[in-house]
Amino acid sequence: MTSFSFPKESRIRKRAEYLACYEHGKKYHSAHYILFFVEKPGGIPRAGIAVSKKTGKAAARNRVKRILREFFRLNLHRLPGADIVVVAKKDVGRPRLEDARTELGPILEHLRADYSRRS
Repeated sequence: MTSFSFPKESRIRKRAEYLACYEHGKKYHSAHYILFFVEKPGGIPRAGIAVSKKTGKAAARNRVKRILREFFRLNLHRLPGADIVVVAKKDVGRPRLEDARTELGPILEHLRADYSRRS
């Protein structure tokens, strides 16, 4: 049975790890998000979320982070070993989980298919 938790080992937590994703990762754009992807064969998938103050006040930023954490909590088990950082653009507004699923879901499916083609 698959666990749908989002433990600390599935999160990117250090600044150096974020910077490595920004510098060495592939970049994918959607309407409200930028996704950085660094492949780590054999590793566990990890996710990081970056929301700047340009996005809005603290309540708005926290909502964006909660939505993105929930999205990754539900979808991280489907990804290959990789570090993924999602950066919210300033015009993200007040997102819902469905909005994140609609925008980021196809990108994750593309990454998953590309990884399995190379393996």
